[in-house]
Amino acid sequence: MEISANGAIGAALEQKQSATLQQVQVSMFKKSLDMNSEAALAMISSVTQGTPNTASNPPNLGQNIDTTA
Repeated sequence: MEISANGAIGAALEQKQSATLQQVQVSMFKKSLDMNSEAALAMISSVTQGTPNTASNPPNLGQNIDTTA
């Protein structure tokens, strides 16, 4: 079995291109995960900041539950 130099070079280049493509895909996946985590943290912080303080409510609010409605 004889292997030509052109075939070996072509296979090596194809393997290198495949590895580069895989690195790009992993890099883009990591960036999208970072963006999603930033968005989730922003949503969580907006929910916790928007919660009203119950100490400022009048004492009669939130004491009874109407179970017949």
